[in-house]
Amino acid sequence: MRRAGSAVAAALAALVVAGCGGGGAATTAAASSARATGTGAGTGTAAVRTASTSSMSTIQLTAPSDTSTSSSAPARTTSTSATPASTSAPSGGAGLAAGFGLSSPAFSSGGAIPSQYTCDGQDISPPLQWSGVPAGTKELVLVIRDPDASTADFVHWAVAGIAPSATGFPAGGVGGQVIPGRNSFGSLGYRGPCPPTGGTPHHYVFTLSALASASGLRPGFSADEIQSQALGIATLTATYARR
Repeated sequence: MRRAGSAVAAALAALVVAGCGGGGAATTAAASSARATGTGAGTGTAAVRTASTSSMSTIQLTAPSDTSTSSSAPARTTSTSATPASTSAPSGGAGLAAGFGLSSPAFSSGGAIPSQYTCDGQDISPPLQWSGVPAGTKELVLVIRDPDASTADFVHWAVAGIAPSATGFPAGGVGGQVIPGRNSFGSLGYRGPCPPTGGTPHHYVFTLSALASASGLRPGFSADEIQSQALGIATLTATYARR
């Protein structure tokens, strides 16, 4: 009987510990790298911290770690969505927002960015297209990062306030009223890829977030400030090298 009582006490203790750890500040890295094999959905491009809410997950887009030593195979276009509070997020991401995708008519997913969109050319923003914006989206936010830069989270472009009805940007500009963020060069707007000459190709990760509410961001915002409930995230990765 004493042994049985001890076993019951241990089981109750385990339940208490599990209950304390399962519903609060625990966070999950849902997208630690932009590299995948290119054969299916990737793991995303920005670390996504997930905390349970009453109806969906709150995410914060934060700086990814320096992954310059990883495989050079880039991720294909991927989509993720917030996970209901009643379930836990999978280790590889927060699920899929079916049909939410990001692409460019100027280069393929995993392909090289043409020089005209870099510091070696006109340095204008590339054309982008997206589709399948989740129902209920109030705002879209776009961020382009270079995780291979020496500073790890080098931002080339950050744009908030994109209308949910938008379907893309033309080359060299944006459509409609948007909120420009500050890039890592210290200016507003787009600054193209400009990796060291003769080095290995850098990866450039385009992340489009579909927010469930207005971001409240103002011109000159930092990409690290983006924190909102997200209905989905679509990513596109491309490369560039200077010879």
